[in-house]
Amino acid sequence: MNRPSEPEDKAIASAAHAAPVGVATLLVVDDSVVQRRHAIALAKQLGVQTVHEAANGIEALALLGTLQRRPDLLVIDLEMPTMDGVELIQQLRARQLDAPFIVVSSREGALVNAVEEMAHSLGLPVVGGLCKPLTAAALQAAMAACQPLQQQAADKPRRAAPTLSLGDLDEALAQHTLVPHYQPKVDVRSGLIRGVEVLARWPHAQHGMVPPDQFIALAEQHDRIRPLTLSILAQALGQAARWNARGLRLSVAVNLSPLLLDSPSLVDDLDRLMQQHGLDADQMVLEITEGTLIDPRGAALGVLARLRMKGFGLSIDDYGTGFSSMQQLTRVSFTELKVDRSFVHGAHRNESRRVILESALKMAHRLRLTTVAEGVETMDDWRLLQRFGCNVCQGFLIARPMPGEDLHGWLRQHKHRLTELRAPAPLNPDFPT
Repeated sequence: MNRPSEPEDKAIASAAHAAPVGVATLLVVDDSVVQRRHAIALAKQLGVQTVHEAANGIEALALLGTLQRRPDLLVIDLEMPTMDGVELIQQLRARQLDAPFIVVSSREGALVNAVEEMAHSLGLPVVGGLCKPLTAAALQAAMAACQPLQQQAADKPRRAAPTLSLGDLDEALAQHTLVPHYQPKVDVRSGLIRGVEVLARWPHAQHGMVPPDQFIALAEQHDRIRPLTLSILAQALGQAARWNARGLRLSVAVNLSPLLLDSPSLVDDLDRLMQQHGLDADQMVLEITEGTLIDPRGAALGVLARLRMKGFGLSIDDYGTGFSSMQQLTRVSFTELKVDRSFVHGAHRNESRRVILESALKMAHRLRLTTVAEGVETMDDWRLLQRFGCNVCQGFLIARPMPGEDLHGWLRQHKHRLTELRAPAPLNPDFPT
């Protein structure tokens, strides 16, 4: 193998200096001895302490069965004899071996992307798809992408999800146990906070933090979504009023259940809450999931038109995940387009995702819509959105959802990151400007 050139040496040294501490062990699965040795050498130079290797999927599975500690990252070649990379990925799922992995191949990028999407659809922790030959920068980026997945795994409940009854929910509503948390939304150019998204949380005395998908579904099934939403909104708007009084005027975004949009009283409910807390309607953004409005005959379109006339902002949420995105933009007077995280995370290394993301942002700008990207987890995500002219971002790179009283402390810490966030995005030779 040829020795790296001086620029490559510098790139490796720089990447090694920034290598994430979360990747201590790695498994390279590749039938080519030359490619295996190359990947192992890069991993060692990037600071990985232990690197295992296997020549095909069968060897990899056998090795994983003997290791006391599962590798932090797997590098899986697609084309291998005996058991190829796709079969190995399927076997990892069947055996519940959920270590993060990247797929690599010397074939065209579209094939790598297709396998990456397959893994995403199976719910597997794939952190990227790379074309050979591997580079230090690409491997270092994949290592960095492991950290959010490891954090998400650490955040998952370690016991079975609690079984909660309607009585539990009614008691929580009566005692105002359900509370709002706030995820900051920041301006991509300046890094400054522009607003927050309100997220309902239920800290249960016995069960800990109850996942929102459990109690939201329970509320929707039993006609409790209206009191739940109004309770969270009342608390959130009270918090916004307190921020206003301290000179911090933020937009407040909240996701509306589709069940609420069929109720004409929703307009009066929201108008009353805004007046009660002394807030202007333009300080609230109502997020509408794009699949909500498929039936043009429904009452929802009229409700949304009235809300817009009152001055409320309207955001089409999870843009790109359904089949009616563009049609919805012609029906509703939206003010904001929120791109789903599935088109944001990893777009810098996935051409198809990158093209869709850039197209959505360009279209939104031509329609004079504010653009918001959710699920921003890495600096690579941020830099790409910066280059594409996205207006606002939110995600774990910026902050996790937090109680309202924690926001000022977060702001004090966040101001130290502004220089880094404002730095211009470097040119990337892998895709055009």
